Amino acid sequence: MSEKLVVGISDWKICRSPDSLITYALGSCVGICLYDKTKKIAGLSHIMLPDSTAIAGGGTTRPKFADTAIVDMLAAMKAQGALQSALTAKIAGGAVMFQSASSQFNIGERNVEAVKRILGQLGIPIIASDTGLNYGRTVTFFAENGNLEINSASKGKSVI
Repeated sequence: MSEKLVVGISDWKICRSPDSLITYALGSCVGICLYDKTKKIAGLSHIMLPDSTAIAGGGTTRPKFADTAIVDMLAAMKAQGALQSALTAKIAGGAVMFQSASSQFNIGERNVEAVKRILGQLGIPIIASDTGLNYGRTVTFFAENGNLEINSASKGKSVI
């Protein structure tokens, strides 16, 4: 019997097949899914902000930021036997939830840029994405096959 693990805001979790991971209400936040298809190990992180270096904080804030959450989740996946060289990524979220004249306040876009930069630095290819625009998303990531199911009130359901 499979279990569906809930990943909260500023949180990440990993699982193995047949389990799955779900996170709700990705607005400007980004869901980062890492997957080792050989070992069927999946990770899902729900980040809020792009960069931890501008904000002082201890370990409890690390899952909030793209630069620390991805590295921490990767380390946990490797500890469970995932190979970094075998990992692929899928990302979703990063919406523009509030219109602003300044791109400085477009947190969604900044989050997506940070996630792409960090995954690139780690050598983890992004094989699918559903980011930007102006609507929220709930995502479910399946360790059995690496499918990322995206649900939104305005766009319905899709799988990438």
